Amino acid sequence: MTGPSAETKMQFLFALRSRGVTDARVLAAMEQVDRGKFVKGLFAERAYEDTPLPIACGQTISQPSVVGLMTQALNVRPRDTVLEVGTGSGYQAAILSKLARRVYTVERHKRLVRETGQLFREMGLTNVTAMLSDGSFGLPEQAPFDRIIVTAAAEDPPGPLLAQLKIGGIMVLPVGQSDAVQTLIRVTRTETGLDYDELLPVRFVPLLEGLGKDGT
Repeated sequence: MTGPSAETKMQFLFALRSRGVTDARVLAAMEQVDRGKFVKGLFAERAYEDTPLPIACGQTISQPSVVGLMTQALNVRPRDTVLEVGTGSGYQAAILSKLARRVYTVERHKRLVRETGQLFREMGLTNVTAMLSDGSFGLPEQAPFDRIIVTAAAEDPPGPLLAQLKIGGIMVLPVGQSDAVQTLIRVTRTETGLDYDELLPVRFVPLLEGLGKDGT
């Protein structure tokens, strides 16, 4: 499968910039990671549109500009270890892999873990580990983390995830009580507590406890 044309790539990056993704490192990472590899079937031809698209297990691949804004807000540094909760298509983790030293990504659907693990290997992304796990509990055995990103909405930032964030660490996640009204927030852990910044309105699937049914 060939990647996007130069013109498509230019339009893709222009759409990101026009929606506020201005960090040069984030834009470079998003230019390097071909979104087309993460979108299958009927929707493959729409991979470079700035829109969310359906993937397996009733999940979605997020809108590229939202991925970019979340990544930008996370402010990943080259030596950081990052936890992603909600692997989904693997697109966000692949972008993080270009920015961080190490990325752990957890997903509750076995099929998605299997497919993304294979894709990461095909793409030579050796610093990403995809794992089947209930993300609401984080990944205590690898904690603490410099950065945590959550790609599903909770009513409040989950306590276990906050506890696994280093002092000086940043977590970016959507919060909200319904599918319709959610806000992307950035939580920074300081010596004295937690600072919260509201970033923008978003819509994400809910953060669910437990693993997916039927081993999928």
